[in-house]
Amino acid sequence: MKVLIAGANGYIGTRLIPILLDKGHTVVCLVRDTRRFHEHSDYSDRVTLLQGDLLHKDKIEAFPADIDASYYLVHSMTQNEDFAKLEAASAENYVAELNKTHCKQVIFLSGITNDTGLSKHLLSRRHVEDVLKDATAALTVLRASIIIGSGSSSFEIIRDLTEKLPVMTVPRWVNTKCQPIAIRDVLGYLDGVLLNEKALGKTFDIGGPDILTFKEMMLGYAKVRKLKRYIITIPFLSPKISSYWLYFVTSTSYQLAQSLVDSMKNETIVKDHAIDEVVKRECLTYNEALKLAFNKIEQNSIVSSWKDALNMGYLNSGFMDQIKVPQNGTLEYKVKLPITGDTKPVLNNIMAIGGNRGWYYWDWIWGIRGFLDKMVGGVGLRRGRTSSVNVSPGDVIDFWRVLLADNVNKRLLLYAEMKLPGEAWLEFKIIERNNKSTLSQIATFRPNGLLGRLYWYSMLPFHLFIFKGMAKQIINYKVLTA
Repeated sequence: MKVLIAGANGYIGTRLIPILLDKGHTVVCLVRDTRRFHEHSDYSDRVTLLQGDLLHKDKIEAFPADIDASYYLVHSMTQNEDFAKLEAASAENYVAELNKTHCKQVIFLSGITNDTGLSKHLLSRRHVEDVLKDATAALTVLRASIIIGSGSSSFEIIRDLTEKLPVMTVPRWVNTKCQPIAIRDVLGYLDGVLLNEKALGKTFDIGGPDILTFKEMMLGYAKVRKLKRYIITIPFLSPKISSYWLYFVTSTSYQLAQSLVDSMKNETIVKDHAIDEVVKRECLTYNEALKLAFNKIEQNSIVSSWKDALNMGYLNSGFMDQIKVPQNGTLEYKVKLPITGDTKPVLNNIMAIGGNRGWYYWDWIWGIRGFLDKMVGGVGLRRGRTSSVNVSPGDVIDFWRVLLADNVNKRLLLYAEMKLPGEAWLEFKIIERNNKSTLSQIATFRPNGLLGRLYWYSMLPFHLFIFKGMAKQIINYKVLTA
């Protein structure tokens, strides 16, 4: 059958595509920027790509008339005050295009909304469900609690908190109950309801076998990792203070921290087990889901990560528009050093930069810069990278976004997502001419007015040492093996 996926570049969509392909389905992917998909995906030549921004009707390619089913996996975790309206508009435009086709089913992954006094984000999820009901195709809704898997936002936040803090003073929302579910089981249910007659026009809650509080999940994580952790609940911490606490301790953005704290007041427990009659599945326990996530991390086989979504969520403009580094009105700092011997280790060092590997020279300066960025509401340095081995356009490397990762032409281009009075690019390239190899490293800054220029020149003394030292280390860095 032919299946359309809206949100194919997202955390869930990226993992769902190969499952559908392995089942022999024809997959059509709706993405905002096909450039990113081609570079990021190993199966871009096995799917049909449609380019479209669901917030703009005139920027959506027509859906194939002969699609049989469609997944709507578009979500936003921004705290923009208009986010609910924007999410609704996105769903409305999707439905308008879908109704021009012969689609028989729409599948939407939502959140469990059985509690009273729902958060703004859970209310928005519920409203999107209502919008999708206007489709001529039958709607199937899967409502999930916290998703646990390598690269998921919930897993990464639990990991950050538990790994970094031996003693935690935490807000009262850590005592809220939820029913975590492994990403493997979410994908199993998404696949299982596809054009399943028993699922058409139905809404189902899905969850794992364990009902846990957030506190129990953190302590469970600590037990699996053999860590001693102590958690002290402070009941009077306000949601705003809680958001800041989560923002500074973990790799999450402040917008996502606000969204999570807002939603964590609601219990997300499966009340209706009707899904068991439709898709027979024995779900992984919380501990089993954790161990599976650890295995993926250790094997450097994380398929997708929430951090690789745009900084403010789905509703932002395409970052790939910055792939052409401007030449006019910019300031540059260039370093060029000769490479003697094989260039392959140097290219590997370029592609492994950031994250646990670090920035090769004066990492403590990079750490200070990341802390200062956090202090002014930026993303900071804690996001790391999805894989320590592989890098693709759209990936995050600390407070940079990957625009280009070209192993053939030996080039890596990064775009800064830190708070700056301007825009910044960092490019690494190996140039081979006349039987000589050279590492070219260029920092480009497009200042925003006088403040931007003052910033650049104030940082210039650090650039003189950092960038040259970094280039030398990239050439000379050796990975120690046992």
